[in-house]
Amino acid sequence: MKVLLASPRGFCAGVNMAIEALELALKSLPGPIYVYHEIVHNKYVVDHFRAQGVTFVDDLTEVPNGATLLFSAHGVSPEIRRIARERKLRAIDATCPLVTKVHLEAIKYANLGYTILLIGHEGHDEVIGTMGEAPEAILLVESPEDVDRLHVADETKLAYLTQTTLSVDDANRIIDRLKARFPHIAAPPKDDICYATQNRQEAVAKLAPEGQLTLVLGSQNSSNSQRLAELSAERGVPAFLIDGPQDINQEWFRGVETVLVTAGASAPEVVVGDVLDYLRERFNAEVEVRSLREESVSFPLPRELRAASLA
Repeated sequence: MKVLLASPRGFCAGVNMAIEALELALKSLPGPIYVYHEIVHNKYVVDHFRAQGVTFVDDLTEVPNGATLLFSAHGVSPEIRRIARERKLRAIDATCPLVTKVHLEAIKYANLGYTILLIGHEGHDEVIGTMGEAPEAILLVESPEDVDRLHVADETKLAYLTQTTLSVDDANRIIDRLKARFPHIAAPPKDDICYATQNRQEAVAKLAPEGQLTLVLGSQNSSNSQRLAELSAERGVPAFLIDGPQDINQEWFRGVETVLVTAGASAPEVVVGDVLDYLRERFNAEVEVRSLREESVSFPLPRELRAASLA
């Protein structure tokens, strides 16, 4: 078997920053440490930190007054920040700066009296946080069909934003429909879909047709990982989203000579290595790294932790 190992893959700068922040908090601050929602959407990462005593919560009433709390990479609404202050929590903001950028755009447009159309998936942590910035001004759009059903008071004061982890193709289909229906709609100054999401999608789009099967390392609740599997399937190549070798079914590989392996932006490289070892042991796989572009982006630690990082 031949394995095409996509590059870039795995952790993005935002995920790296959030994980490093939680590791530093564990090392330098008194416990227990709490995190609002999963620090990133990955089972391996969450289980790793849970084993070290981190408590993940979906309700701040579960966090004792005065305790240390990290906001996850996906961002939170102003209401969550208010509750954290009210409970006198030591809040550390590990929100990805690219998500923060979308929040700031939402605030700007809302203050200007615009209706904001947020392209994204209902219930996703990032979407909940962004909509919380201006709930009266934001409407969620999930599909081109949603665009046709929209009713807005003033079409001259309309803007769109996007969730950072969307499929570029899916987002563009919706944006094209929005621009056709609302020619004067304002767009964000720069694409909201994050660089890492776009790079990983580009790699799958180009490399998947060279194989008969795609394995995407990532958890089921990871939006960007789901998109990678969908991209492969759209190109006629079956794809499976897995957390590690324990999820692999050997029946998938019947008649398969070439497999593409990639990883979503919240999947650690260690699980990629485990899957490659599995394929080497079971199928005598030879691995060929296929690199499409280099990534050199990095984000600073949350300001609450910067002093600790220098200690």
